[in-house]
Amino acid sequence: MPERKLADRIRDAIRLRGYSIRTEKAYLHWYERFVRFHKLRHPAAMGAPEVEAFLTHLAACEQVSASTQNQALAALLFLYQEVLAIPLGDVHALRAKKSTYVQPYLSHDECLRILAELDGTPYLVACLLYGSGLRLLEALRLRIQDLDVENSLITVRNTKSNRDRVTFLPDEERFLQRLRAHLEGVRRLYEVHLDVPVSMPPALARKYPGAATSWEWQYVFPSRDLSVDPRTLVVKRHHLHPSGVQKAITAAVHAAGMTKRATAHTLRAAFAHRLKEAGYQLDDIQQLMGHADIRTTQHYLEGQAPACKRLRGPLSSRT
Repeated sequence: MPERKLADRIRDAIRLRGYSIRTEKAYLHWYERFVRFHKLRHPAAMGAPEVEAFLTHLAACEQVSASTQNQALAALLFLYQEVLAIPLGDVHALRAKKSTYVQPYLSHDECLRILAELDGTPYLVACLLYGSGLRLLEALRLRIQDLDVENSLITVRNTKSNRDRVTFLPDEERFLQRLRAHLEGVRRLYEVHLDVPVSMPPALARKYPGAATSWEWQYVFPSRDLSVDPRTLVVKRHHLHPSGVQKAITAAVHAAGMTKRATAHTLRAAFAHRLKEAGYQLDDIQQLMGHADIRTTQHYLEGQAPACKRLRGPLSSRT
């Protein structure tokens, strides 16, 4: 029996560990880039020196960001350690310069101006970024059962740090009215295609075989179009793609007359600023934001309002 292709072995190892489809695509991309860089040599015939040469090339010649280089390193470490079972040891490569970019500070009034320019699904998602501190993908991956409207809470699952957390659900009446109307539309869409499963993590799909067609497991923000699951080749309903929301928020920022480089992630950073300004403890903000490392929370709060706006002079009439 011929040996399986290395790409298939990588794919199997990733799926066995329950990694996301985004991670699978990224790791396969870096495997292919690595092999092409070294003139199609098999990775088993290479080692740490070749990995170092590739990573150095990314930093010195392609000038990729530190996060991109780190992703490439993670993919190659996975390839050697988990698939080929070849220890690499220490990898010494020229490291890409870490970004010092800080999200721009948005005041509460500025955030409201952005929200006022949004409607429909982008408005609801933006409210969850600013009012709940969710990442964009966390908001789009929400299921019906994750919303506790009665207690104004959201359970956030499938997070970046792989830790579930509970945060606020905005209870402003305008938001809730629009959310209820939206969920009614989602329910109608669901009832038209009761037999179409929703995409789910493989382990959960095996554990709860009927969940994929149940109401509580439906996405809060489902795509109206069906798609083929790349892993199972079964037609399923996925959540909305983030690009549509990102474009809507960028357009709203411009429509609000703002020149700041504000994005969906800037609204999430503004959530952290409001908590800090309200006197919340740093560890509480960390928990609500879902950061594994408190230094990440501190970095979010670096883009604070300038001192002339935060402080008041002794003869200032402003309170």
